[in-house]
Amino acid sequence: MIAKLSGVLDSAGQESLILDVGGVGYLVYVSPRTLTRVGQHGDTLSLLIETQIREDAFNLFGFIEKAEQEWFKILTGVQGVGAKAAMSILGVTPPDQLQFAIMAGDTAPLTRADGVGPKLATRIVTELKDKAGKIDLGNAIPAAQARGAAVAASGETVQAENDHLNQDAVSALVNLGYGRSDAYAAVISAAGKSNDSNNLNALIKAALKELAS
Repeated sequence: MIAKLSGVLDSAGQESLILDVGGVGYLVYVSPRTLTRVGQHGDTLSLLIETQIREDAFNLFGFIEKAEQEWFKILTGVQGVGAKAAMSILGVTPPDQLQFAIMAGDTAPLTRADGVGPKLATRIVTELKDKAGKIDLGNAIPAAQARGAAVAASGETVQAENDHLNQDAVSALVNLGYGRSDAYAAVISAAGKSNDSNNLNALIKAALKELAS
């Protein structure tokens, strides 16, 4: 099983590239987003590899970021999402934005990907909503989760109320014209930083500052 390849970029196409490793050219499929970051012919390149072996194919999928590789595995675990669709989704939605979109129940970013219609996007969001919040990508979500864990550990029973408050704040921001994913990310970040996040108006104001920054 190939887990990583390091070599020199030989050439790149629309959805794949050839990586020269010691004189052997490996055909590696990558997302459109990754293609913009691999450099030019002759540049050194190292890719994390996800290998898929089938009766009629031996395919390598490459990633510069570990987060993108993890999301590829998560997405392809959803029924109806193949490697091509997963790569397409990652090409239009970076891992951190994808995480927020799924947690917010926002299917719009997913439907921008080729081959992903509203029905499949809804299935992805429905199946991954709970799992998305457990993935640490180094953003505001872990901080908010830690705050929720502290509340639970102290014996308080207000977490459900906080979740409801967050949703009310997201709805208010959406009504103001912000996208649901952006609104959700701002509210989660604001809730993790604020000492007065139990106040809806204060939470909305703090989230607006996050959106403006």
